[in-house]
This record gives sequence, C-alpha cells and structure tokens, in this order.
Amino acid sequence: MSGTATTAPRYRWGFISPVEGDSEGGGRQSERLLPPDVAILSTGLGLTDYTVDGVEEAMSRYWPCVENLVSRGAQAVSLAGVPISSQLGRPRVLKLLAETKQRSGVDADTANEAIIAAMKHLGVRRIAIASRWAKELNDKLIAYLEEADIQVLTITSEGQWAKEAFAMSIEQGVKLAFQLGREAMGKAPDADALLLPGGTWRSLAAVPILEEDFDRPVFTNTTARAWRLIHQGIAPPVEGWSRLLVRP
Repeated sequence: MSGTATTAPRYRWGFISPVEGDSEGGGRQSERLLPPDVAILSTGLGLTDYTVDGVEEAMSRYWPCVENLVSRGAQAVSLAGVPISSQLGRPRVLKLLAETKQRSGVDADTANEAIIAAMKHLGVRRIAIASRWAKELNDKLIAYLEEADIQVLTITSEGQWAKEAFAMSIEQGVKLAFQLGREAMGKAPDADALLLPGGTWRSLAAVPILEEDFDRPVFTNTTARAWRLIHQGIAPPVEGWSRLLVRP
C-alpha cells in the first residue's frame, strides 16, 4: 500500500473575517504563531465599510457564518475586526457571544474581547493606541475599552475608513504600524502597553521591534487571538514575536 498518511487536525479554530475568507489577514498571520495541527477555518461577513450602517449590514450575515464554520468542524469561532465590535459596543458584543455559545454549542470570541483579556492577563490598565482610523471610529474603540476598565492615554488617527484600509499594500501597512506606534508611545511614554488594532495592515512584523524600542508589551488582534489558544493549552507558547505569547 502506498501513499502518505494524513493526520486530522487536533483543533479547528473558526475565523470570521470582516470581508471575505481570510482577507483581513488574521488567519494568515496566525499561522505563524500556531502549530500546524491547529487548523484555521475561515469565512467572511462581506463588510463594505466600518460605518454603523456598514457594520449592521454585515452583521446580518453573522449567523450564517457561524453555522458555516460549525458545520465544518470549528470548535470555537472568533469574530475578527476591531471596528465591528467597537461599533456594536461591548454590552451588545457580550450578549452576542453568550447567544452564540447557546445556539451553536461552541465558544465564541471577538478581536476586542481577546485583546482585553490579554491585557488584563499582563496587568495592563493604561495604554497608548496606534490607530489609523477616523475619529468617529476611534471614539467607539475608546468607549469599548473603557467599558472594560482599560484607560486610553492617547490614540493616533490617519482618518481611514474601510476603503482606505483595504487599499493598503502590505509594505504600506507595516511602515504605518511603525510610524503610528512610535507616535503613540511618544505621546504617552508612561503607558503600560501599546495597542496596534486592526488586521489589514499586517502589524505583526512591527511587534518585536516596538517592544524592544519602548520596553512595553505590544498587542495586536493576531497576538491576542493566538494567546487565547496558548492560554487554554491548545497551542504552545511562541518565542520571538510578542511578550504576550510567552506568558500563557
């Protein structure tokens, strides 16, 4: 008998992207941080903009996305997109997560909730945010974090909505992550940590360098979601990318 045997994934993690499939970049970035036997299953909301109307329209497809992932064997689902959760507000998000667990039987998470849990795990309470989004969206993010007792000392802005965010190249996104990260920490040098929210700018590459520059932990959507699995014992700690990922 010939052929190579294949091993079924040990764990299946469901990823709901704001747009389609893995277009937020969170799944591909997570592959660097998770072992190969943790499979990333992806689907998308088809979001067209980060505005209130855009988020509400996209969320009309949330339940079909959950059903799609669960039918494919997902053992947990994570709703990506800090702008999505921020526009919904924390009370509504927490209610949605509880309802998802009740209806689907699997644990549910969001980018915002993973970030908050990771920050509290490291004792972070006062942060600087390197944001590229418009002020309206920044204000919603600040309100969401403050609802969880995370104080925002400063937040940057490049005025971006979804159109501008989705149009960035990987190179542009990484350069902007460094630029705004340094700007934010320069304005709030006493911050406990730096947050680089959002997935489209592929900010993971900036994390270890900014942590070395400022001697503070740096959080992103990707590192917070990976930490969730590490903290649960599903994935092993990871060296070289983030202080968070070696602190299960």
